[in-house]
Amino acid sequence: MALSPLNQRRWRNFRANRRAFWSLWIFSVLFGLSLFAEVLANDRPLLVQYRGEWRMPFLTFYSETDFGGDFRTEANYKAPEVECLIRSGGLEACFDDAEKITADIKAGSFDTTTEGFEKGFMLWPLIPYSYNTINDLNGQAAPSAPEAAHWLGTDDTSRDVLARVIYGFRLSVVYGLVVTLLTSIVGIAAGAIQGYFGGKVDLLFQRAIEIWGGVPELYFIIIVFSVWQRSFLVLILISVLFGWTRLVGVVRAEFLRARNFEYVRAAKALGVSDAVIIFRHVLPNAMVATLTMLPFVVSGTIGSLASLDYLGYGLPASLPSLGQLSAQAQQNLQMPSLAFTAFFTFAIMLSLLVFIFEGVRDAFDPRKTYS
Repeated sequence: MALSPLNQRRWRNFRANRRAFWSLWIFSVLFGLSLFAEVLANDRPLLVQYRGEWRMPFLTFYSETDFGGDFRTEANYKAPEVECLIRSGGLEACFDDAEKITADIKAGSFDTTTEGFEKGFMLWPLIPYSYNTINDLNGQAAPSAPEAAHWLGTDDTSRDVLARVIYGFRLSVVYGLVVTLLTSIVGIAAGAIQGYFGGKVDLLFQRAIEIWGGVPELYFIIIVFSVWQRSFLVLILISVLFGWTRLVGVVRAEFLRARNFEYVRAAKALGVSDAVIIFRHVLPNAMVATLTMLPFVVSGTIGSLASLDYLGYGLPASLPSLGQLSAQAQQNLQMPSLAFTAFFTFAIMLSLLVFIFEGVRDAFDPRKTYS
């Protein structure tokens, strides 16, 4: 579908801002990769060939009995016995000396004439750990420094830091964008109604916002999570309840200024409905000031999530959290890699988002033209 002349001009203005344009590309690549975190970092193989059948353990549950084992629990694909069963096609001798048989199969020295033998293999992700995988550090204390097996080291519970960064990056960005979208919809609608109608409507809205703004968000979150279990959706709901007021003042001021313009009066005289005037005629002119605030809303939302996780009142402990990584860095000063990882992750993520939204703001500004 072809873009309208107005949107074409906006796209040209956005591309003219090289910093915003390249930030969009870099962020799109990073976020796109994080959307496939299960493919990049997982403690289950991507593909398994067992007795001529292809299986995808990272998507489907398979018990050990599905590979010729004895237990109905999920197969531990890193255990020597399970690896031997898969590579040998369920050979019963794997329970006697799994490590030797597996090594012989890999070396090609195993007797393939053995009854029941049918060679299989496993394809592992680039990072063979998930965000909650507890790793065996072979006697090393946790957290551990970066090494070949763990590129960014491990945290204080022996979980791979790089895997947690990938999953945590995706979760933080999704949280920030969803909360920003919902708060923007509510805040812009409230500000538009206040500024357009003015009078008692504006007065009542302002007094309600002042009262609601006096409620301490952190205490409210502590009370809610003391009653209900912490969850991602509940945290989004609370953030929207307290965040929608950020854009009300900006939108309200723009509508108070524009409500007496000639084209608004002319539209009213022609019988155009208030909803059409608000959303089709006045709101586009108020979008520049609104978009100016969006970089601060997005970065503030992600920063708030990190702060809550740092204090222990954010996401459930079972989910990957960049704020929790920051708390671990503060508690383990002897391992500076944790602090550097948390700092650069937040710095890169927030900088890219701010640059992108600055470009969007300039693209919607009618005073800026492509050159």
